[in-house]
Amino acid sequence: MTAATHSSPFPADADSADAVLLGLDPEQREVATTLRGPVCVLAGAGTGKTRAITHRIAYGVRSGQLMPASVLAVTFTNRAAGEMRGRLRALGAGGVQARTFHSAALRQLQYFWPKAIGGDVPRLLERKIQFVAEAGARCRIRLDRGELRDVTGEIEWAKVTQTVPADYPAAALKAGREAPRDMAEIAQIYGTYEQLKRDRGMIDFEDVLLLTVGILQDRHDIAEQIRGQYQHFVVDEYQDVSPLQQRLLDLWLGERDSLCVVGDASQTIYSFTGATPDHLLNFRTRHPQATVVKLVRDYRSTPQVVHLANGLLSQASGRAAEHRLELVSQRESGPDPVYAEYADEPAEAEGVARRIRDLIAAGVPAGEIAVLFRINAQSEVYEQALADAGVPYQLRGAERFFERQEVQKAILALRGAARSGGNDPLLEDVVDLGSQVRAVLSSTGWTTEPPAGSGAVRDQWESVAALLRLAEDFARTRPGATLADLTVELDERRAAQHAPTVQGVTLASLHAAKGLEWDAVFLVGLTDGMIPITYAKTDEQVEEERRLLYVGVTRARLHLTLSWALSRAPGGRASRRPSRFLNGLRPGSAAPAARTGSAGERGAPKRGRRGPVRCRVCGRTLTEAGELKLMRCEDCPSDMDEGLYERLRDWRAARSKEQGLPAYCVFTDKTLMAIAEAAPAEAGELSMISGVGGRKLDRYGADVLAICAGQEPGGEDSDDA
Repeated sequence: MTAATHSSPFPADADSADAVLLGLDPEQREVATTLRGPVCVLAGAGTGKTRAITHRIAYGVRSGQLMPASVLAVTFTNRAAGEMRGRLRALGAGGVQARTFHSAALRQLQYFWPKAIGGDVPRLLERKIQFVAEAGARCRIRLDRGELRDVTGEIEWAKVTQTVPADYPAAALKAGREAPRDMAEIAQIYGTYEQLKRDRGMIDFEDVLLLTVGILQDRHDIAEQIRGQYQHFVVDEYQDVSPLQQRLLDLWLGERDSLCVVGDASQTIYSFTGATPDHLLNFRTRHPQATVVKLVRDYRSTPQVVHLANGLLSQASGRAAEHRLELVSQRESGPDPVYAEYADEPAEAEGVARRIRDLIAAGVPAGEIAVLFRINAQSEVYEQALADAGVPYQLRGAERFFERQEVQKAILALRGAARSGGNDPLLEDVVDLGSQVRAVLSSTGWTTEPPAGSGAVRDQWESVAALLRLAEDFARTRPGATLADLTVELDERRAAQHAPTVQGVTLASLHAAKGLEWDAVFLVGLTDGMIPITYAKTDEQVEEERRLLYVGVTRARLHLTLSWALSRAPGGRASRRPSRFLNGLRPGSAAPAARTGSAGERGAPKRGRRGPVRCRVCGRTLTEAGELKLMRCEDCPSDMDEGLYERLRDWRAARSKEQGLPAYCVFTDKTLMAIAEAAPAEAGELSMISGVGGRKLDRYGADVLAICAGQEPGGEDSDDA
């Protein structure tokens, strides 16, 4: 690893502007020293983008080119904003504002409301779902729990895309939204929801942005006051901005161009919320003089993980794919990614739990391991399997660390001991800070041995254990620090929401894992229909699913396991297939067909080179011609569509009779079985099946693809002449 990888949680303060640049690679240094004009940083996963932009701000402050109070750094989560504040504080730029879009807008709204509107600021509605339920009831539209959540999501999407209730149906149709109810009904609920808020003097999070935009548009004096305060802007995760957030950013900027944006179009995974990479991809068009810097040195992941991530994106299409970054790992070689196939979901979960237990036994901390899945409903079987294996875990998205009751109680005890100083009998004959903290925590009932099992008691123990580890880290990096110093640090971290890591395996959805990383990552449930998810119909939706898997892959530093189950329950029909995104990447799978240009250029795609071909069910190396054709052992379970196979046989009989040929000259039985198992949707997929050469693809391909799609074959072939 280079110096640009991991930094200490408590880095030493840089004693000069030039010292801030130490340890940056050439591209990161270019970001840090380019302080004027528009700057666009295209930063791949694991390339140190947060390091680059925080050092940029710190360098500007330490060199006197930027006043701390004139800089506003904006990101998308409280966690990311807290991390940025912590890094800036350590680099001597603690006066810089680092906030989410909503936090920055709410602060401005509260300050300027009396001047712009008058009276008290409306109360903020923390959870809009209750109001949406009431709005549905007033419209006499009954919503179940799932519909209620989805309708709420549609209202949020409409607001961030600045769509009023009357325009929602047309806008949703144009955007290809999969509405959970009739669009006219949603528009009616949306309008009633807005009226309910007005009647009760409340606003929601989207209103915070909308009202701030409205004030800045209508009151030029207020807009100029804000522009006088903030003269330099940094926007992280710029691929995730919504049209409404971009409008607010434009109003903050005015006619100026002191803007630095950072993003990666290949990590756009929130389009369902209204986020779009268009603002990132169009940045050079809007700012022709912009400096563009690409960060491609990956300090997070091994060459093996990076190779897989690059391979995944190499198959992508669409505008975001045209701007993909080819990552280059800066780490030493590591283990190859592991591909694991299981008979059913419980077997997959048990297998993952066993592998995790082995990693922990080999020295990998539980807190450095994650199990990532496509939807939250997949978590239960892994919670059970980990609990049965005696492995601690935590669900991502739980209560904030410093707001947990057990943490607040522990900090209160530490603060009391710090005030008592040498008069506290607990601390007699206890010299080092770590031992002092352990003694104080023990007085609250906490023990060094974790409780058996899982659940709330174990979660509370893990929280206090994380607090102890934080104190021990602090003691190592600040020799001679006292309990009083520690409590000051904890207060600052609480203000910055800069929480330590709880030592349990993380269970999280792929969406929730964005921005995080672990030594070992298990990507589970990777079947077609789960990723890409069944309801991803359009090319754009499928490509976003591919990017979601890319995000999952790039969370891993060292160990990466990708797994899937052939059926849901034990004894079920093994009808599932591994995700199509893994084709050409997992051993024994055929690479997807290369995309071609115009219709006149279409032909049989070239076959990719293969290594040993393995059975896609049991993993055994295949040698027999018939098995190679089927891509599985003869005695392994088949997921063939029997109806499709019979339709193909009937079609073959008709064609062989029509052409006066034996049936096997059209296609052999094994080839028909392989086609029925693969159910190809396009010529490229059909061409990858053994026994379908270029000539047969030209002669029979259209008929076979039509049958696979449930349509009638076209009839006469064009080669007979």
